Amino acid sequence: MPTKKGCILIVDDDIASCRTLQLHLRTEGYDVTIAHSVDQGLAAAHRQCPELVILDIRMPGKSGLEGLPEFKQTFPHIHVIMITAFHDMDSTIEAMQHGAEDYIHKPIDIDELDNTTARIFSADGQTIVETRHEDKASQLNTMVARSHAMKEIFKTIGLVANSPVTVLITGESGTGKELVAHAIHRTSNNARGPFVAVNCAALVETLLESDMFGHEKGAFTGAVSKQPGKFALAENGAIFLDEIGELSPVMQAKLLRVLQEKEFTPIGAKMPQHSNARVIAATNVDLAAQVRKGLFREDLYYRLCVVTIHLPPLRERREDIADLVHTLLARINRQMNRKVTQLSSDVISCLEKYDWPGNVRELANALEKAVALCPGNVITQNLIGNICDTTTPTSDVEQIPLTEWSLEDIKKAHVLRVLKTTHWHKGHTCEILGVSRPRLRRMIKHFGLIPPEGIQTDLEDDNDQVENSSNKNSGLGLVKK
Repeated sequence: MPTKKGCILIVDDDIASCRTLQLHLRTEGYDVTIAHSVDQGLAAAHRQCPELVILDIRMPGKSGLEGLPEFKQTFPHIHVIMITAFHDMDSTIEAMQHGAEDYIHKPIDIDELDNTTARIFSADGQTIVETRHEDKASQLNTMVARSHAMKEIFKTIGLVANSPVTVLITGESGTGKELVAHAIHRTSNNARGPFVAVNCAALVETLLESDMFGHEKGAFTGAVSKQPGKFALAENGAIFLDEIGELSPVMQAKLLRVLQEKEFTPIGAKMPQHSNARVIAATNVDLAAQVRKGLFREDLYYRLCVVTIHLPPLRERREDIADLVHTLLARINRQMNRKVTQLSSDVISCLEKYDWPGNVRELANALEKAVALCPGNVITQNLIGNICDTTTPTSDVEQIPLTEWSLEDIKKAHVLRVLKTTHWHKGHTCEILGVSRPRLRRMIKHFGLIPPEGIQTDLEDDNDQVENSSNKNSGLGLVKK
């Protein structure tokens, strides 16, 4: 009989899934035990002393995330792989921070599982020890992904959040670098401290130095009072330096001193101040190439990239687009007080085929415009501009290319669409737009909107004592697309 590689405990309320994994792992030479709840799993772990626990997240009673700290506290040397059918960043970060070895999604990729177990178990049956950080995860719910690349980034965030190392986030414009910086800070031990952002490209050098390090009263013309800089404001928290590649050589030297000596000197001050702010930087340029060209200090580059997180462009993770759309729509609906909750299937197809040169930021902008122009609750192709190269609408205001629309154009088009949908019914139009009747009349006059010939409106009747029943029935205009 072959020697067993090691002992594995599977904890999952799905009996069929447990049995399938058990059969596979046994053929790989492991001794496998099954439990169907966290409490059963803890009891089995006391009896079997497994080296590895495969733990499901969603189970009746105590969840896997709730049980994970108990396994790690009771059995400090045990390794845990979390499995789940759900794709969300919070669970991934929390699992990694509470000591999970890995986080695998259902349906389970057997090769991925085998690679992970092989990494855990050495050839002689001993486990490979890796350090994990424990802390409660908390993060913006707008970061969603099911792509392998993004799930690996979530794991990295979970591993580095509580470490004070400097992190450099790279990626094209609009990929979400600041969201990653927020995630690192909000899941760290210093989450209660401030998160202070600085755009290194937004100010000229003299103003940027004052903005970052502060100044004393009278330090320069206009310095009428002492002002703290962003590094001082970020005390006990994190400072996010966006577009770090745009720093001038002088500012690069000053930032290097902060990273090396943990101190900075405000303009006009005689004594330096200590800084304990964690530095997280981001860039959309190739800093290594900038170093080779002599445009960026090599010593500063190595100080910044202790840990590097690269965000792939959206075109390289198209499988994330559908989840991003639903999450972004929820946020946009809250901001605009709308209920645009559906998209036609051809829209989803177009969104997934488009290359998104502006990445997630461009996707968010496209959805914001679509919601602003949507007359009901369904986004159709004509609302997403030239992404699908659709035929231009027929009305004069809608014939303007989307990229040339001003805010005034968008407002006018939206009001006109709602009026058309409600057959120019004042009451229902006000209800959809969320405005008063006098405001609606002013908007119609301001935009010069005229009802089509043959449509009888109630816009001149302020009292609205009698309304046409057909208008009442068709007022909301929620037509299935």
